[in-house]
Amino acid sequence: MNWPDLSPEASMAAWTILVGAVSNAACALIGCYLVLRRLSLLGDAISHAILPGIVLAFLLTGQISSLPMLLGAMAVGMLTTFLTHLLHDFGQVPEDASMGAVFTSLFALGVILVTNFVSSVHLDADCVLYGDIVNASLDTVPLGAWEVPRVLGILTISLAGAAAFVTLFWKELKIVSFDPQLATSMGLTAGLVHYLLMGVVAGVTVASFEAVGSILVVAMLIVPAATAHLLTDRLVWMIGWAVLVGVVSSVLGYLSAAWFNTSVAGMMAVAAGAQFGLAVFLAPRHGLVSKMAHQLALTLRIAGEDLVARLYRLEERQAQPYPEPLPPAPDSVAAPLVRWLAMLRLRWRGEVQARFNGEHQLTDQGRRTAQSLVRSHRLWESFLGEHFQLPLDHLHEPAERVEHFIGPDLQERLATQLDRPGVDPHGKQIPPEG
Repeated sequence: MNWPDLSPEASMAAWTILVGAVSNAACALIGCYLVLRRLSLLGDAISHAILPGIVLAFLLTGQISSLPMLLGAMAVGMLTTFLTHLLHDFGQVPEDASMGAVFTSLFALGVILVTNFVSSVHLDADCVLYGDIVNASLDTVPLGAWEVPRVLGILTISLAGAAAFVTLFWKELKIVSFDPQLATSMGLTAGLVHYLLMGVVAGVTVASFEAVGSILVVAMLIVPAATAHLLTDRLVWMIGWAVLVGVVSSVLGYLSAAWFNTSVAGMMAVAAGAQFGLAVFLAPRHGLVSKMAHQLALTLRIAGEDLVARLYRLEERQAQPYPEPLPPAPDSVAAPLVRWLAMLRLRWRGEVQARFNGEHQLTDQGRRTAQSLVRSHRLWESFLGEHFQLPLDHLHEPAERVEHFIGPDLQERLATQLDRPGVDPHGKQIPPEG
């Protein structure tokens, strides 16, 4: 049982972590497709529904060994997915409601079977439902010079089977997960791929129950994949991140459980939840902090562009013999804090400089930026005026919003389509291309 050069306690810890890592990796791998297909609670449904499979396996074989119960549980797991899909497709029942109806009914059937037919037999269903990962290293089988936990072989087979299935059906799984209608139009049988996937889910789920318990299995089917979904938008990276989160959860969960003297499987699930919480806030694109930072940067950019455009129009106004009043300031410019932060950003970028009287003026760089913005604004006003026949007083506000997102390429397309106008509908000169 012992690892080389490790004490019995350390060896037991290493085997426990390895069992958890393999189980978590298998669940996380297949869980990515459940998350993408919005079937995250299917693992929970299977964990409740396998009880009648365990009982029926005993009634048919008269044995309480793991293999018959594993096969019986897998069969009922597949039945759960089939009945859920049947109610959803042909009974017009929402998928979540059909899932809830199926697994509660099967679980109740299992309780009735246990009560009436096998109440005198110790089936140890709790072991299958809740697992005993700490003692998994005590039940070993010889493998060369090593004594390997028996459940590790089953878990390794389930991981290898899941990886082989994903590799063989990579294209089909991707298309069916993201667009089942497209898959059907391309000649792929979406229903067949669905049932194959559900079969693998049932196999991986049931294989992990005895070793790590249903709580950890359900957590690892959902949480690592959900965490990975926040970290990346590419499927191959999502799978990699999910497996990594599952493995890290095994290590951190065991160490935390040893520190706090609590449930190992529970702490592994908590470790996965903690990583998900970090991803919710710190994911580079979808995290809350990242979104807030992006929104702040966008707000400051738009506010700064509004400021330089306003300074440019002020210069135009001062150059006229009979200056017209400036249009109303945009909302972003009217906010004092935003205006102050935007002005600091402009000064740091060298687009605006302070004058001796406390006012600001454009630098050459800022004037080029403002000229491009005003050009975009007046070209868009011209486009709206020509193609949408809007009143003159309805042109400024939409152009004020759109000007921040019109780049040089779109400016050129607008100018070409409008036959390069010299003035906008208000008679103001459109600045030349920068």
